[in-house]
Amino acid sequence: MDIERINENTLKLFISYHDIEERGFTKDEVWYNREKSEELFWSMMDEINDEEYFEVEGPLWIQVIVQENGLELTITHAKIYKDGQHIEPPFDIEDKQRMMSSAFGGDEPKAHEFDDFEDLVNSTIDEDSDFIFKLQEFDDIIPLAQKIQETSLYHNALYQWEGNYYLHIRFNEEVLHDEAEDIFSVITEFSTDAEVTIHILQEYGKALMEKDCFDTVIKYFVK
Repeated sequence: MDIERINENTLKLFISYHDIEERGFTKDEVWYNREKSEELFWSMMDEINDEEYFEVEGPLWIQVIVQENGLELTITHAKIYKDGQHIEPPFDIEDKQRMMSSAFGGDEPKAHEFDDFEDLVNSTIDEDSDFIFKLQEFDDIIPLAQKIQETSLYHNALYQWEGNYYLHIRFNEEVLHDEAEDIFSVITEFSTDAEVTIHILQEYGKALMEKDCFDTVIKYFVK
């Protein structure tokens, strides 16, 4: 199993089907047997704890993507800020077994994402929602801009305040919840949620790119 630390809140895992079989599971068991899929997941989490510190207590966002040769999992501590206020998702540690079943169960293998995260998106995203993310350094915006898609679905701007760089996201009215979920998944690979409001950034910070920052970065910084 390959483990990649994206940031302090997010890990990306890849486990091949061969590795799954080496652990004593079949592909069918992973997809259709709730008990076996949960057993596989927790064995992977135990391995994470052995190889790299990652606190598994508390709520998590878990995204499972099926690839030809294995499974890719993105695991993020479920914490986000809307207008500077901490929003907890509508699930906790006791719900993980139910979420695990939801992720792997189904009629056929495909990209699976938790209904619980969709509930979070439903409850927090509207046309007036401002989401602020903190970048570790300016250069982090470059790979993010290269990977992010559907930039027409949301306002995106880059600010500097007190020596730090902040990404401002505001979704358009027509954005779909699964699209917003995919966007969050990419953004949190390169940034962390920030306890600051857009009003503070606009009042005291410096707007480096007031709109279309991703397109601007691609135009001027990507050759």
